[in-house]
Amino acid sequence: MRRIVCLGGGPAGLYAAILLRKALPSARIEVYERNRPDDTFGWGVVFSDQTMGNFRGADAQTHSAILSSFHHWDDIAIHFSGRRFLSGGHGFCGISRKRLLGLLQERARELGVHQVFQHQVDDNSGFRDADLIIAADGVNSLTRSSYAGVFEPDIDVRKCRFIWLGTTQQFDAFTFAFERTQHGWFQIHAYQFSKELSTVIVETREETWTAHGLDKFNTEQSIAFCETLFERYLDGHRLQSNANHLRGSAWLNFNRVACKRWHHGSTVLIGDAAHTAHFSIGSGTKLAMEDAISLARHVTATADLGAALGAYQKERHIEVLKLQSAARNRMEWFENVARYVHLPPEQFAYSLLTGSQRIGHENLKLRDPGFVEAYERWFANREGTEEPRPPMFLPFKLRGMELVNRVVVSPMAQYCAVDGAPDDWHLVHYGHRALGGAGLVYTEMTCVSPEGRITPGCTGMWNETQRDAWRRIVDFVHRHSPTKICLQLGHSGRKGSTQLGWEKMDHPLPTGNWPLVAPSPIPYYEGISQSPIEITRADMDKVRDDFACAARFGLQAGFDMLELHMAHGYLLASFLSPLTNRRIDSYGGSIENRLQFPLEILRMVRALWPADKPLSVRISATDWMEGGLSDDDVLTIVRAFRDAGIDLVDVSTGQTVPDQQPLYGRMWQTPFADKIRNELGIATMAVGNIFEPDHVNSIIASGRADLCAIARPHLANPAWTLDAAARQGYRSQWWPRQYLSGKAQLERNLQRAAHSGDPV
Repeated sequence: MRRIVCLGGGPAGLYAAILLRKALPSARIEVYERNRPDDTFGWGVVFSDQTMGNFRGADAQTHSAILSSFHHWDDIAIHFSGRRFLSGGHGFCGISRKRLLGLLQERARELGVHQVFQHQVDDNSGFRDADLIIAADGVNSLTRSSYAGVFEPDIDVRKCRFIWLGTTQQFDAFTFAFERTQHGWFQIHAYQFSKELSTVIVETREETWTAHGLDKFNTEQSIAFCETLFERYLDGHRLQSNANHLRGSAWLNFNRVACKRWHHGSTVLIGDAAHTAHFSIGSGTKLAMEDAISLARHVTATADLGAALGAYQKERHIEVLKLQSAARNRMEWFENVARYVHLPPEQFAYSLLTGSQRIGHENLKLRDPGFVEAYERWFANREGTEEPRPPMFLPFKLRGMELVNRVVVSPMAQYCAVDGAPDDWHLVHYGHRALGGAGLVYTEMTCVSPEGRITPGCTGMWNETQRDAWRRIVDFVHRHSPTKICLQLGHSGRKGSTQLGWEKMDHPLPTGNWPLVAPSPIPYYEGISQSPIEITRADMDKVRDDFACAARFGLQAGFDMLELHMAHGYLLASFLSPLTNRRIDSYGGSIENRLQFPLEILRMVRALWPADKPLSVRISATDWMEGGLSDDDVLTIVRAFRDAGIDLVDVSTGQTVPDQQPLYGRMWQTPFADKIRNELGIATMAVGNIFEPDHVNSIIASGRADLCAIARPHLANPAWTLDAAARQGYRSQWWPRQYLSGKAQLERNLQRAAHSGDPV
């Protein structure tokens, strides 16, 4: 390459220029920046110890220069409700953004990078002869806007306002502090980045900001407001702004940027031009500079620029998605502080520390074992247990049902019932998982009528033969374990009469299909699936009676708990979602109308189900599709169900329509359980890619959910809970007497492995 142009002289553009100049010493590398060399609009930049290791490998001189200017600290301090909580071992480094830019500019000059300041580039027409144009022009990237049709940016303007300030107050830890006003909550994110200065970011919800009149304040007035509100943390030190002027508001909204494509011809996006991560996770500059590392490596590895840019995006996209997901979780935590202020201060602090879902219980224990040990002791005492233990092994009570731990075997369809009756396969399947130590085992969705089955292999509860077959399983579970067992009842609706799960799932049977009913005559797969009949009031009466009959049979079979399946696009869920309910009568339209029939079923079942036995509902908390259930819809639904007597919400998502667009990841549905639990004050169960004991401990300890349902790991290992207890050194977990010798050997082997370092 002969000429490379970097548009933007922030950390991303400068670092890319440095690395490319090192790798391509004969190329002309140019950086164009619209501001002056010493202009900056932030205060401090934070890097983790791990990030600094990446910088060391990319350019030792830059790493050394940055390191010599760092202020390092390990602690996070949380001030809430008159309490201060301190957690150590987090390993942060802070540096002045102005100093960082100066170091990068100096290193670029040493290497011969041509730098031009106070030069606004409105388009790329002046660089047609450049072999590569690197758009590092920030969150408001003109390059990205110019080629929006190619890059396809998704820009999400978030719910909080923030102002980025500095102070001479010296914070001895990364400090979060929360103050309540008559209009809502404010919080600060504060950290020291040099011997003299600290960053203070003040943040609040947009409606709170407006209610205080801050939309009409200039910067001086805003600073005065923040100094008064957070004076107890400033110790008389003033807040400062480094904005160019003090006229007008300095408050901003965070824009979450995600681009579908990062390169076009010889132009490539890096840093905030391609993606942003909320400042609460402190990864924006890290991501930008690591983009530069990746880009330089790929561009210099091959002469095929298109292939290099494609490889760069593929590599970085994965890492960026992980960080953006964590940043989104943390950002939403701070956007919804009011959701968590009812938590005890200890749990509030723990929830903040683990809010990104990147730091879990085990990682926090590695960073600060004393903090976690004290928290486990407090949490156990709060739950009425003297013995400290991993949170997943705390007991839980719903009405008269007491669970020995928080682990649930999720409903998993087996597709092998005969005429709806479970057989020996089901006895072994459920029995084995009850012996595996989980506190609660769910049945697969058990259908209330033959025409309400999903497949011919689904279990049912519409006759005495099925009831007695289920009672055999329930009796085994109760006789041989302390595990409780829940019957999940449902009706397939438009998703019925389909092939078994290991065949073409959700596709109609080749022969022998039965008629389907649904709120509206919309097939699941247009042109493939059977069109359901629009359900009539007479049909609704039959469905209602079928649920009543099934619930009575469930009671006679001895089940400890009952759940109504109102998720995943089955009949009752289809009433709730506007995507599947297009009715124009009193059962369609508003959410109050759409939930009428599901609520009718729920009230009827609650009336006949004993008062000392809990009742749960499974919902899809989003359809993952535009025009589907809104957040307000979901809260309205759950509020109505709570008032009708449910004890738990089993929070799943989607599967309403086949063209859904879910966002997968670890514990990906947990935020929905968190929202419902902490906004409506009802117990929830989290489900969805929860596969490690650490996931369960983190979710339970932070108060995001009360139970965790685990599916596929229990298929691979029915004794998942027993294994988890042994690996965490929790010896009080119940084991079958017949298996105690195995318990002793597993614990010995794990103890031996811990000393030798060899895995078990």
